[in-house]
Amino acid sequence: MHTAVLTDHERTAVQAYLRLLHTVRAAFDVVDGPPGNRRPPVVPPAVLAEAEQALTAAGLAGNEEAFFRLLKDWCSED
Repeated sequence: MHTAVLTDHERTAVQAYLRLLHTVRAAFDVVDGPPGNRRPPVVPPAVLAEAEQALTAAGLAGNEEAFFRLLKDWCSED
Protein backbone atom coordinates (compact mmCIF):
# COMPACT_ATOMS: atom_id res chain seq x y z
CA MET A 1 0.00 0.00 0.00
CA HIS A 2 1.42 3.35 -0.99
CA THR A 3 1.67 5.90 1.77
CA ALA A 4 2.90 8.88 -0.25
CA VAL A 5 1.18 10.84 -2.99
CA LEU A 6 3.68 11.33 -5.79
CA THR A 7 3.78 13.93 -8.49
CA ASP A 8 3.93 12.65 -12.06
CA HIS A 9 7.67 13.43 -12.18
CA GLU A 10 8.33 11.66 -8.88
CA ARG A 11 6.37 8.60 -9.99
CA THR A 12 8.31 8.54 -13.25
CA ALA A 13 11.60 8.76 -11.31
CA VAL A 14 10.62 5.89 -9.01
CA GLN A 15 9.51 3.73 -11.94
CA ALA A 16 12.72 4.47 -13.87
CA TYR A 17 14.80 3.61 -10.80
CA LEU A 18 12.93 0.32 -10.36
CA ARG A 19 13.49 -0.55 -14.05
CA LEU A 20 17.18 0.22 -13.58
CA LEU A 21 17.30 -1.93 -10.45
CA HIS A 22 15.63 -4.87 -12.21
CA THR A 23 17.97 -4.50 -15.19
CA VAL A 24 21.03 -4.54 -12.95
CA ARG A 25 19.74 -7.59 -11.07
CA ALA A 26 19.09 -9.38 -14.35
CA ALA A 27 22.57 -8.51 -15.59
CA PHE A 28 24.12 -10.05 -12.49
CA ASP A 29 21.94 -13.16 -12.84
CA VAL A 30 23.22 -13.92 -16.35
CA VAL A 31 25.72 -16.75 -16.44
CA ASP A 32 28.02 -16.75 -19.48
CA GLY A 33 30.17 -19.83 -19.40
CA PRO A 34 32.26 -21.27 -16.59
CA PRO A 35 32.52 -19.29 -13.32
CA GLY A 36 36.11 -18.21 -14.03
CA ASN A 37 35.23 -16.80 -17.46
CA ARG A 38 32.14 -14.74 -16.70
CA ARG A 39 31.85 -11.38 -18.39
CA PRO A 40 31.12 -8.34 -16.24
CA PRO A 41 27.44 -7.36 -16.13
CA VAL A 42 26.35 -4.75 -18.65
CA VAL A 43 23.57 -2.24 -18.08
CA PRO A 44 22.26 -0.63 -21.26
CA PRO A 45 23.16 3.08 -21.26
CA ALA A 46 19.58 3.97 -22.23
CA VAL A 47 18.25 2.50 -18.97
CA LEU A 48 20.71 4.51 -16.90
CA ALA A 49 20.01 7.67 -18.93
CA GLU A 50 16.25 7.22 -18.41
CA ALA A 51 16.71 7.06 -14.65
CA GLU A 52 19.00 10.10 -14.60
CA GLN A 53 16.60 12.12 -16.76
CA ALA A 54 13.63 11.17 -14.58
CA LEU A 55 15.49 12.15 -11.40
CA THR A 56 16.41 15.50 -12.93
CA ALA A 57 12.82 16.17 -14.05
CA ALA A 58 11.58 15.39 -10.54
CA GLY A 59 14.14 17.74 -8.99
CA LEU A 60 15.82 14.83 -7.23
CA ALA A 61 19.15 14.69 -9.07
CA GLY A 62 21.95 14.95 -6.54
CA ASN A 63 19.52 14.52 -3.65
CA GLU A 64 19.70 10.79 -3.00
CA GLU A 65 18.49 11.12 0.58
CA ALA A 66 15.18 12.70 -0.51
CA PHE A 67 14.79 10.22 -3.37
CA PHE A 68 15.35 7.11 -1.25
CA ARG A 69 13.04 8.47 1.46
CA LEU A 70 10.38 8.94 -1.25
CA LEU A 71 11.06 5.45 -2.62
CA LYS A 72 10.83 3.90 0.87
CA ASP A 73 7.53 5.66 1.59
CA TRP A 74 6.04 4.72 -1.78
CA CYS A 75 7.25 1.12 -1.87
CA SER A 76 6.77 0.24 1.78
CA GLU A 77 6.08 -3.42 2.45
CA ASP A 78 3.59 -2.87 5.27
